[in-house]
Amino acid sequence: MHNLKVEDTHFPTNKYLRVKDNLIDLSIPKVMGIVNCTPDSFYKESRKTTEIEILNQVEKFINEGVDIIDLGGYSSRPGAEEISTQEEINRISTTLNWISKHFEKIPISLDTFRSEVAKVGLENGVSIINDISAWNIDEKLIDVVQHYNCPYILMHMIGTPKTMQSMTIDNSIFKTVTACLSEKINILEKKGINDIIIDPGFGFGKTIEQNYELLNRLQDLKLLKKPILVGFSRKSMIYNKLNCSTQETLNGTTILNTLAIQKGASILRVHDVKEAKEIITLLNY
Repeated sequence: MHNLKVEDTHFPTNKYLRVKDNLIDLSIPKVMGIVNCTPDSFYKESRKTTEIEILNQVEKFINEGVDIIDLGGYSSRPGAEEISTQEEINRISTTLNWISKHFEKIPISLDTFRSEVAKVGLENGVSIINDISAWNIDEKLIDVVQHYNCPYILMHMIGTPKTMQSMTIDNSIFKTVTACLSEKINILEKKGINDIIIDPGFGFGKTIEQNYELLNRLQDLKLLKKPILVGFSRKSMIYNKLNCSTQETLNGTTILNTLAIQKGASILRVHDVKEAKEIITLLNY
């Protein structure tokens, strides 16, 4: 009997992501590089606040083969203090202006849960909205996404960045995440928003055990028929389990990203682009 390689079409996911006038082929996994214009992001090395720091980081990522830049102006680390909407707007507006002057073609995702910030970003070069809150914090955000007809990253989080680590749940985390994402996808599609990427939200209101349960069942999220984004990069689910510092988590991050690609992830959100691209190359994509 011959061993035939048959494509898994039982739970087909979207093969392409429409970003403005371009299609991104997600049959080849993509790498999203994190650029934080914040002074307090959990990974110290990702904090970039000056023009030269931002431009050097973006240029480095592009040289390493990054596919999307994910820009954040509000730290979503556990226990993060809230900043004003205007402060977040000021941070991302200045940074977008710097990037647009030098790097016109790279797609930019904006990591925000605020509708006013999203609107400013989409008016100034942003192509994708990455919302950690699934519009639970600001319900107007989804109207902005609908108006600008842009791709939307739908992530599962319990509580808010300030409260999430004290609000973990005891129920089956996979069932909880799947039910929440499914309900939200239904709402989005009824609004005509179809370019949806799902993110199970590793580290956002989950225990270490729940994070690894989600990873072990990541392939089952294909039943939602949407591309899957994962964000393990240098998080506590790695450094707490290995009893190391964030600076020592690159190897652990690479291992988890490799498992995620093998389980069907389409996008890796990372601090270390070169290593993530090497995973995809070595897995023969």
